[in-house]
Amino acid sequence: MEKITEKILLEKSAPKTNKLEQIKSLNLSRMSLKSDDLPVPLLSKLCSLEQLDLSGNMLQEIPKGLCLPCLKILNCSNNDMEDVVSLEAMRNIEELRLEDNLYLTVNDEHKVIFLLPKLRMFNGKDISSTAHHIRHGSTEILRKRVIGVWERSFSLPDPITKQSLAAVEKRFVNAACTQIKYGPNSLSEYTKWRVEMIAKEYLKSLTCTEEEDKVIDTTPTKENEAPTEKRTHDLGGNSITSPQKRTRNNSEVAAEASPRKSSRLTSAASDEASPRKSTRVSTPQKTDPTLSSPRKHTRMTNVDTPEGSPRKSSRLENISQKGASKTESPRKATKSIISTPTSRPAKCESPRKAAKDQTTAQQSKQKTAKTENNTPRKTASAKRKVSQEPVSLQPFHVLQCHSRQDSPDDFSTQLWACAFEPPQEGGGDGGISGGSRAVATCGGETLCVIDCESGHVLKKYKVPGEEFFSLAWSTVLMSRTGGSARPCNILAAGGKRGLVKLIHPRVNLAFGEFRASRRAISIMRFSPRNATFLFTGTYENKIFLWDIGELDRDYNFKTSKLLVLETGSTPLHLSLLPTSPDTHLLSGCDDGLYIFDIQLSKNTQKRNEEMEIVFPIYKKKDKKNTYRTIDGLSFLSDDIVASKSHMQGSIYLWSWSATRASCNGKKKEVPAVVLAELQWSSTDIPYLSLGTCPGYGYVVCGDEQGRLWMYHITDTMMENFKSGKTISATEVLEWPSPVRAGMGALEGPSINSIAMDPDLRYLVALTDKNMAVVWKRESQ
Repeated sequence: MEKITEKILLEKSAPKTNKLEQIKSLNLSRMSLKSDDLPVPLLSKLCSLEQLDLSGNMLQEIPKGLCLPCLKILNCSNNDMEDVVSLEAMRNIEELRLEDNLYLTVNDEHKVIFLLPKLRMFNGKDISSTAHHIRHGSTEILRKRVIGVWERSFSLPDPITKQSLAAVEKRFVNAACTQIKYGPNSLSEYTKWRVEMIAKEYLKSLTCTEEEDKVIDTTPTKENEAPTEKRTHDLGGNSITSPQKRTRNNSEVAAEASPRKSSRLTSAASDEASPRKSTRVSTPQKTDPTLSSPRKHTRMTNVDTPEGSPRKSSRLENISQKGASKTESPRKATKSIISTPTSRPAKCESPRKAAKDQTTAQQSKQKTAKTENNTPRKTASAKRKVSQEPVSLQPFHVLQCHSRQDSPDDFSTQLWACAFEPPQEGGGDGGISGGSRAVATCGGETLCVIDCESGHVLKKYKVPGEEFFSLAWSTVLMSRTGGSARPCNILAAGGKRGLVKLIHPRVNLAFGEFRASRRAISIMRFSPRNATFLFTGTYENKIFLWDIGELDRDYNFKTSKLLVLETGSTPLHLSLLPTSPDTHLLSGCDDGLYIFDIQLSKNTQKRNEEMEIVFPIYKKKDKKNTYRTIDGLSFLSDDIVASKSHMQGSIYLWSWSATRASCNGKKKEVPAVVLAELQWSSTDIPYLSLGTCPGYGYVVCGDEQGRLWMYHITDTMMENFKSGKTISATEVLEWPSPVRAGMGALEGPSINSIAMDPDLRYLVALTDKNMAVVWKRESQ
């Protein structure tokens, strides 16, 4: 049903009339309107409209083509505005409000002041003097500098054709944007936007006055179609586009068509293949961390309710695979219900039948020695003592707990991160479900805490308009009456809006938030040594280290920024050294794996990488792929790291100590000392993360068909590894093929993320089709 109709416009208008053409004032505030809900043909009939209130909605931009010639006052505060260029069509606006639009920055304020020549009141303030400088003073300065760049290095092509002129324009605009610096760094985006505009206008003026008659279109014409002469003003330069919008169309950062909300089964070489780059993310306005107030606490949704509750996650029937043959289709297997917590899940016989007869693996948690040997294989062997027997996992639950509006038909929400609640030893709040069987998952606008044994969603936290990309647990101290403190498990989550949400799940309380970035948060990690230290990787191509401090009894806290690490591209994974987590940070990024010195004893707060780890796969680079995207990274032991590069088709196991020892301190690129290469799927889909369980020596990575590739890395295997040969998976667990009533078996989706509890009792796999799969270890 349409949200805006002629009847609604007449009801919310003033003065009251029965004709749209006579409406002077219109109030469409707080109607949950999105940009697509504003019908341009209908609203364009409001030819006399002078005041329009659109506050409190979810608008990302004003629809293109909407022209209200008499509009003088516009209120777009408290929306999700990402672009102000669309306001250019309303050139008669005199008063404008854009407060509380998270993604707008001071650059956007300057843009809108320039684009609206009659604007005099902005966000309730008179901007007459500021506007004059923006529209005239700075413009004249930039114009002189643009002309200087042209006269020093450029001239018109001879002969002038559309193609030659376009090439000159591209080089001229790039040179002007690179060379011209003006104003503070906070306005660099606006400056580049104006410089590009001025450069195009200047080149157009040259060609229009001097060479207009010489410009011809050399594009071949269709049969029976007469060639047409093209004027230079048709070549571009008339349109005014935002640099942020233009960036979203650049193939280097992928088109921002929100593939995070769509299927990722696309070629990695295409613009739509990078979901982590795809969500519409602009620059928020407020950047300072805030002091939490207990009065602003948000209660989480407690969904520990009976099965009939709409908040209960949707449960899916499972088709288990029968037979030991690897060639047998799992679709031919019989059905079994896996949603009932008390029922034993049907057995799903794995491709490696012999594993069914093995006894359950016993955990060996011996402390590893901290001495390092020169030979990496000896180091690996000396530091690792894991069970020689593999484990056997069976599908236990399949849940749809992140559905939009709790719809059972939502199979498009992508799930991105999961982590098990850390166990607590005496004196704590005991966790949510006891032990380490509670796992937190995030995707879309929802964060859930799931009991892996029962399959119940214990807690659910929803932020309309947010899109969560990452989460992390920590055990912090909370003050109590009398001055004592007790440990409690808290959860931090972040995503599209650049805000870190802090939650105490056990008491159903979202107790605070702070701004970690002007753009989206891609990854988060707490330090295992300093429980209040939180690393946040962001789409600003930076990693921030925060200290959130301890909590008082009213959940007040105060954040402080400790470090800023420059990554050069989006950080996708963060790993801290197991034996010394306060010395170095490993960051897997879109363009490589970087090592940072994070010791706070040093004075420099803003740091670049200490070195880059490079891998053999990089040598296979071609025109389309560099293989440098590190989309999987985790420590398997105190020394062994598992990582994979985009489109690699395998997973590297390499030695941290031997790699670091090979660095002579001068060169920044250091080849990884590879111990083994694990054979994996040949998929070209990016961002399928891997997980490790050090206590059991397991590396697990999902693929694009819903399968789990499991590698049991024993000491014997590492000692017998022969260079040049890849190690096959110990077992490949097939997609459990859940069945939705009336829909049949669901095809295997991409597995975006993997998490295992320390005792490997449960494994959780998140998919890009709104399904979280819980696997449980078989007990004998």
